[in-house]
Amino acid sequence: MDKKVRVRFAPSPTGGLHLGGVRTALFNYLFAKKNNGTFVLRVEDTDQNRFVEGAEEYIVDCLNWCGITPDESPSKPGNYGPYRQSERKPSYRKFAEQLISDGYAYYAFDTTEELDAKRKEIPNFQYGQATRLQMRNSLTLTVSEVEDLLASKTPHVIRIKVPENEIVHFNDLIRGDVSFETAQVDDKVLLKADGMPTYHLAVVVDDKAMEISHAFRGEEWLPSAPIHILLWKYLGWESDMPQWAHLPLILKPDGHGKLSKRDGDRLGFPVYAMNWTDPKTGDITKGFNEMGFLPEAFVNMLALLGWNDGTDQELFALAELEEKFSIERISKAGAKFDFEKAKWYNHEWIKVQTAERLSPSVKEELKGAGIEIKDDVFLNIIIDLIKDRCTLMPDFVAQSGYFFTAPAEYDLASVKPKWTAEKADFFKVYAENINLTDAVIAETAFKALAEEKGFKPGELMLPFRIMLVGGKFGPGVFDIAILLGAEETKMRIEKAIAVFSS
Repeated sequence: MDKKVRVRFAPSPTGGLHLGGVRTALFNYLFAKKNNGTFVLRVEDTDQNRFVEGAEEYIVDCLNWCGITPDESPSKPGNYGPYRQSERKPSYRKFAEQLISDGYAYYAFDTTEELDAKRKEIPNFQYGQATRLQMRNSLTLTVSEVEDLLASKTPHVIRIKVPENEIVHFNDLIRGDVSFETAQVDDKVLLKADGMPTYHLAVVVDDKAMEISHAFRGEEWLPSAPIHILLWKYLGWESDMPQWAHLPLILKPDGHGKLSKRDGDRLGFPVYAMNWTDPKTGDITKGFNEMGFLPEAFVNMLALLGWNDGTDQELFALAELEEKFSIERISKAGAKFDFEKAKWYNHEWIKVQTAERLSPSVKEELKGAGIEIKDDVFLNIIIDLIKDRCTLMPDFVAQSGYFFTAPAEYDLASVKPKWTAEKADFFKVYAENINLTDAVIAETAFKALAEEKGFKPGELMLPFRIMLVGGKFGPGVFDIAILLGAEETKMRIEKAIAVFSS
């Protein structure tokens, strides 16, 4: 590449981190790693009205959970700081004033009431080429009037003066040549009345200052591109402009429109990486982490929403994604979100983890269910035995809880209709002579006794399982019995006989 790769993820600290935002961060990270570049976290906190306390820390926690830690950030500054836009405030006005001096921007003194009146007068009002000369701004006021208004600190904004009848075009790394007619673009505000820049000015000034080489962002920002292209040109920085890549949208499961938090609430799945607690209301929006997803699975799933490596491979570790990622394989089309597929990824990743890797999370899940683990070696044996049966981390509670606590309830509907005194007698005899030194020996003895008592082994396996587990699930029933031990197995059999026979 011509210049050193520097990319940035630039979220606003306004609430939970949508999985689309995490994917943008992930693609930035992967591109940086693939090209020996630098991945920067820049916090775009210029909209003070939408700023939410704790949101920046939450974003950092989400990135750390995913394993896509920035090389430079507010907490890990490099040579291009500050990394919060609010701390860069003095630089923006200087460039906004430069644009005015060069004839590319203007002061606008219109009040909220004046703008509202104009919106009522003109349907679909846009402040731009067709209307700017009807408004109260430095294009319609005299120089002395403007000077007086500025001297008296009259509230005002600075707007870009979009040229008439021009075509703005650029090369998008995903979409190829993209062009816009300036007649369709309004005069966006660059600097707000509080002196803070809007996204349009800040993103250009900061990308220049931080020497950003490539800008990955969501497709929803495509309509803003002509403003940014013009600003790079008007500020005399065109040769330093980053290469743009507008990522495809993550779509609702039916493919109609962008996936939103509301869709997740309606359909019962998370759209945030981690739990987000609204500091004002206390409302908690559930995240993939707390629902029981492994970060490996979450990242893998996100990477394949709009990208593939050209093969049928579906499981990728982060290191493998770093090696194989390429912009050329990013799709232009939106990617439908499929929660069942997301769970499939998680199931596959759980299956390949070591018990040691899963153990801390499983312990937490069991602790939440009131089960304290004292024997880590025993827990690891259990995890290896049942992990293939778990799709989400909370599944480990149902699939392993009976190893630590005898079932309080039984699936009686599966036992009682065919329960007989003869079966009760069989289990009494089996319990008295139980031998659990080896699963194969235990099963052989069980089947021999069944034959002696005139039963087919299959008639007794299900009641035996329900005695030990409480339901029709779990690994091999003799594997369970071996781990429980003879004394515990005998006690559970005797307790269940009494319940089944009542």
